[in-house]
Amino acid sequence: MRRPLDPEELEDALAAVHRAGMPGVFAEVRDGERVWRGAAGFADAEAGRPAEPGMRHRVGSITKAFTAAAVLRQAERGRFGLDDPIGRHLPHLVPGERGEAITVRMLLDHTSGLPDYIPCAFPSLKGFPAPARMRPESLGHNRFRRFGADELIGMGVAAPAAGAPGGTPGAYSNTNYRLLGRLLERVTGDTAEECITRDAIEPAGLGDTAFPASPRIEGPHPRMYESWFGLLDPPRDHSVYDMSWVGPAAALVSTTADLNAFFRALLAGKIVSRSSLEQMQRTVPVVSFEGKTIDYGLGLKRSLLPGGGTAWGHDGTVWGAGAVSMISADGERQMSVAVNLMRWNRLDADGRPLPHPLDGALEDLYRRAMGGTPAPAGEAEGR
Repeated sequence: MRRPLDPEELEDALAAVHRAGMPGVFAEVRDGERVWRGAAGFADAEAGRPAEPGMRHRVGSITKAFTAAAVLRQAERGRFGLDDPIGRHLPHLVPGERGEAITVRMLLDHTSGLPDYIPCAFPSLKGFPAPARMRPESLGHNRFRRFGADELIGMGVAAPAAGAPGGTPGAYSNTNYRLLGRLLERVTGDTAEECITRDAIEPAGLGDTAFPASPRIEGPHPRMYESWFGLLDPPRDHSVYDMSWVGPAAALVSTTADLNAFFRALLAGKIVSRSSLEQMQRTVPVVSFEGKTIDYGLGLKRSLLPGGGTAWGHDGTVWGAGAVSMISADGERQMSVAVNLMRWNRLDADGRPLPHPLDGALEDLYRRAMGGTPAPAGEAEGR
C-alpha cells in the first residue's frame, strides 16, 4: 500500500541526509497532481551558500535514458534496426566478427561484452577496487582534457572483453553509449548532442536540460565534491570539468523537475511509441560498476517499490555529482533526488565499501519519497 506524500516527513528525511554527511541534497517528489520540492544543506559548503530545489546539476548516467530514447526514435524512422550488427554502421569502430556479433540492442542493454573505457582514460584509477593500487590523480589531470569519442571507444574495444556478445549477465559500460552516440551521428548527420536534444529533450518540453557547452555549468548550481573513497580528503570540488569523457553516456545537466518531466513523458508515450517503450522495458540482468546485479532494459532500470509494484528510471554519478530519478509504473509517484558528494564510502582491504551513515539516510529518503514506510530511526541514520 503506497503512503501519500507527506511534506514534513520528506523535509525530515532530507535533513537526515545532510546530517549524515551530505553537503547538499535537493529533490522533487510527485504524487498524482501534488508536487513537493525541497533542499537541505549547502550548495557551497565553504561559502555557506544553501542548496535550493531548482538548481541545475550534472545527472551522470541518467543521460543514458535520453540517449536510448533518441536511438529508439531513429529506429522508428527506419534508419536502422535494433538487431542490426553495429559493424554494419560503424565498421571502423567495431570491425570484423565482433562488429557482426554485437547489435544495437546489445549496446542499449549492456550485453555487448564491451568493457568500459574509463580505466584506460583515467589510468590512476585502474586499481579499483583495490585500495592499495588506485590513486585519484587522473581526476585532476583530466579536468580540462578534451577527449574524442573515437579515442574513448577505441580504448574500450581494445581492452579485454567483459563477456560474449549477447551473454548475460551483461556488464555496464559507457563504451556502449559512446557507440550509440556515434551511430546517431552516422545516420542523422548531426552531432549526438543535437540529435538527443531534438528527439528526447525538446519533446518532453524541458527548459533546464542540456549538454554543457564548456567545462562550466550555466545557471545556479552547486559545487560538486568528490571523495574517491576517502583518497581525496577533504573532498574536492569537480563542478568545473570537461565532460567529453562521457558525452552522450553521462554528460547532461538538468534539474530534478526536468528529470521528473522527462520520465513522465516517456512512460506516457510522448517521446517514443508505445511499442518502442515496451522494447525499452524488456530487461536483462546487468552487473553494475559496484558489482550489483540490476534489471536493465534499453536505457531504463527497473526497481521494486517498497510498498509493492515496479518503478522505472535511472541513476547516475560523475565526479562529485549524483542523481536518482524514478517513476512508478502507473505514472502516479515520482522522485528525483540530487546530491553533491560522491564515493563517500572508504574501502576495506578487499576493496569493499565500508558502511557510512549516508547509505541508510539516502535509502530512507528514497523509501519515503516513493511512498514506503520510513525506516526505524537507527537504520535511517545508518547506525
